Amino acid sequence: MLVCSLVLLVAVAAVRISSRSGLPSLLLYLGIGIAMGQDGIFDVKFDNAELTQVIGYAALVVILAEGGLGTKWKEVKPALPAAAMLSTIGVGISVGVTASAAHYLVGLDWRQALIIGAVVSSTDAAAVFSVLRKVPLPSRITGVLEAESGFNDAPVVILVVAFSAVGPVEHWYVLVGEIALELAIGAAIGLAVGWLGSYGIRHVALPASGLYPIAVMAIAVSAYAAGAMAHGSGFLAVYLAAMVLGNSKLPHWPATRGFADGLGWLAQIGMFVLLGLLVTPHDLIDDFWPAVVVGLVLTAVARPLSVFISLAPFRLPRREKALMSWAGLRGAVPIILATIPMVSGIEGSTRVFNIVFVLVIVYTLIQGPTLPWLAKTLNISDDPSETADLGIESAPLERLRGHLLSVAVPGKSKMHGVEVAELRLPAGAAVTLVVRDGKSFVPAPSTVLRRGDELLVVATDPVRDAAEARLRAVGQGGKLAGWLGTSGADRTDEATVDMPHLAKLARKLGKGGESRPADKAGSGGTPR
Repeated sequence: MLVCSLVLLVAVAAVRISSRSGLPSLLLYLGIGIAMGQDGIFDVKFDNAELTQVIGYAALVVILAEGGLGTKWKEVKPALPAAAMLSTIGVGISVGVTASAAHYLVGLDWRQALIIGAVVSSTDAAAVFSVLRKVPLPSRITGVLEAESGFNDAPVVILVVAFSAVGPVEHWYVLVGEIALELAIGAAIGLAVGWLGSYGIRHVALPASGLYPIAVMAIAVSAYAAGAMAHGSGFLAVYLAAMVLGNSKLPHWPATRGFADGLGWLAQIGMFVLLGLLVTPHDLIDDFWPAVVVGLVLTAVARPLSVFISLAPFRLPRREKALMSWAGLRGAVPIILATIPMVSGIEGSTRVFNIVFVLVIVYTLIQGPTLPWLAKTLNISDDPSETADLGIESAPLERLRGHLLSVAVPGKSKMHGVEVAELRLPAGAAVTLVVRDGKSFVPAPSTVLRRGDELLVVATDPVRDAAEARLRAVGQGGKLAGWLGTSGADRTDEATVDMPHLAKLARKLGKGGESRPADKAGSGGTPR
């Protein structure tokens, strides 16, 4: 019990260190496991690769679910074709180049080389999510990389299992057909489970708010189970189901998101510590330089080739492709997949595991901290003009047949400078309270909203969706949203609007009212 408490305290400290240093938490958690295991402080003997694989799969399901819940559809939608190419054509190129290097430069036989090539061709969802969300990159890049990390686990798992099977490896066209079928089944099940689950949560009021996060995670895990039982890709199913849930405006969303984040951290800690326990440090010495050689080919040749070739039809700038090449982060997923040949009893599987382990540690240590520097060097950063979306939490009021919407106005929102009356919410919805600088007050129709405000909006059940749509439209387009093309719940007949006159009005009002003076009534909300 004392040892477990110490491990937990050290893990919490590791979270703090990793968040400040920019290092993926993988390295710190693996270090904890290595320190506890053989050749470490506590000298714990652990060599159960099968148990590690089972726990690793379970942790990966949770990590993919957390990543899917945090993925914004508007960022991923335009990135889906590119991510699909990277997860299929890109994986194939990476496997071929890396396996050739492992065979000709390191001297591994073709089966071992193909296993290593497949294992390390999967970018790790946990590493990508934890690092990229701290780097201010354009959404078109983060969308591709996050979707790729969620998609490419499925084909890689199929390849590793096929290469680790006893007997001759199947023909390549059989593997391609098998991968396509499993991906199609997993995608269909994931989308279906996600849609049904979001519909149920939105229309069935649970007796306690704490049940909503549990229900969301349970639905996401059910997608994995359904996909696996249907002989499809469970990993793709859980990611897509979670992405559908995360973009469905569910009740008590901030609480659900926080719960998923906590589970994701717990899954990472447990998985990485266990992988650190499994490895024997003194056995890594002989495989250090082979791992460095294979990793160098993977990082400098295979990954750039896979990115530039698979993304050739999309005409992306070369500097963005260069950044994507360097951002192919590896993490615990390749190490977990390296346990598959160990469980299958493939000859030389222990050496394969050691090479993958060293490769992941060395190149994660190099790539993770240098990614922000490379983005700055290539002059790739987030678009400062991109308008931030509103944070809206909905709490259903079942007995009153209404909803209480909690709206946070971010710094880049065009709702700044808009008067309450200018929101033009549908009948049946009203702003009832504003929280500003820690003080709350009941707003008047002329109260001017500001950055950092939090609003409480009460909406009846029939107009709940229209009210939320209108709020988001104003956040994106200002008070003239709906007239100037921003979709929302505006009931004004747009066809009758005089556009030249409206354009002059927009210039006069500062494109959404951002230049309007602050409410002279102060925080009390009294009409001026």
